[in-house]
Amino acid sequence: MSETLRVLVVSHAHPSVSLGGGEIASYNLHKGLNTLPDVQSVYLARAAHPVPRHGTTALMSLRRSSDEILFHADQYDHFYMSNTNTDEIRRDLLRFVRDFNPQVVHFHHLLGLGVETLYAIREALPDSAIVLTFHEYLAICNNDGQMVKRGTGKLCNEASPIDCHACYPEIPPARFLKRERFIRNMLELADAFVAPSEFLARRYMEWGIGADRLHVIENGLAIQPVAPPRELTGPTPRRNRFAFFGQVTPFKGVDVLIDAVSRVPEDVWGEDTRLMIFGGNLEKQPAEFRERIEKLIAEAGSRVRFHGAYQNGEIPRLMQSVDWVVMPSIWWENSPIVIQEGLHHRRPIICSNIGGMAEKVRDGQDGLHFRAGSAEDLADRFTEVLRDPSLWDELHQSIRQPGNHLDCAGDHMALYAGVLDSKRQVASGAGADAQLSQAS
Repeated sequence: MSETLRVLVVSHAHPSVSLGGGEIASYNLHKGLNTLPDVQSVYLARAAHPVPRHGTTALMSLRRSSDEILFHADQYDHFYMSNTNTDEIRRDLLRFVRDFNPQVVHFHHLLGLGVETLYAIREALPDSAIVLTFHEYLAICNNDGQMVKRGTGKLCNEASPIDCHACYPEIPPARFLKRERFIRNMLELADAFVAPSEFLARRYMEWGIGADRLHVIENGLAIQPVAPPRELTGPTPRRNRFAFFGQVTPFKGVDVLIDAVSRVPEDVWGEDTRLMIFGGNLEKQPAEFRERIEKLIAEAGSRVRFHGAYQNGEIPRLMQSVDWVVMPSIWWENSPIVIQEGLHHRRPIICSNIGGMAEKVRDGQDGLHFRAGSAEDLADRFTEVLRDPSLWDELHQSIRQPGNHLDCAGDHMALYAGVLDSKRQVASGAGADAQLSQAS
């Protein structure tokens, strides 16, 4: 009888609290692993303010499943990716980890948890495999891991203490060098790294992560019914419903999108074409950005409808009213779940021509590219698809299907097996060397 493989999947937040791509990807992996024979996965997610603690312990039950646990951690230093409350890591987190005794610990993000969490688990479980999935460039870039120049929004291709100091003049280069060395040394404790895109993998290899330790595995999308194409009505029906899904932040390029909509000629746009914005958190953005968005929406008038935040489970229903998905991010992105959802529901995607977006959306097959940050070029794409009714049908037929969470779990299991086997071989070799040394 084969031994059950125990896997602890660690996330920086639970998708029921924070609906980001990393949270959904980690949760889907956890669910996928638990469908496999002889595998037991437990999901541990960080919680913080405004989620209240349940008592004196930092560990909390989510009260929805026995294999989903919350770890409350509020004392986080963003610059060093550091959790200063190491007492609760040792007292509460490690107690749970030692009781479960996983052979594999898979981190999706260290955000909020801190690199000290990785260090503590390595110290407590020296024989276990530790895997870390990168979802952006946070270890490389202090600007929220976006690799975009602070203030100007210009794309950044590499990081160095001098370059980073230029973005943050108030922080000396020596401190950026200290940050880099500290984070690099902590990441060395992991056995393997996962990148959901080739683009992100190359960036981390250029930064110094060994290619032999980096594995490209796409995030898995939870299996759900495919939304049928929108039913067309009226005397001259068109595929003219465009939609944005995601957080309304400066990095997501929503201002570029709304600006582009206003630039499309009236005789092309018509009275029945709409841009639908499904997204929240605008109220949390800087005042200057909020004011710009409000001004652009006012200028666009009836062309734009703001529908607010949504839950992931609503996606199939929302997709039924959509013809095109637009992804106008002005940063590189990695493997946006919005792109996977659009591909799954066979909605052609209009996206920026950079990073993980350009990799995931084949221009002319899965959708169309436009020059990142250019409202003019995006307006040209809108004009192109509105003038050519056959284009949607052609793209709809050639869209490729993204991987699901079951396939993703299988790919990760192969990685876990390889890492554990390598660790056993190293341990056996070290043991044999020690015996030879004693004999001589």
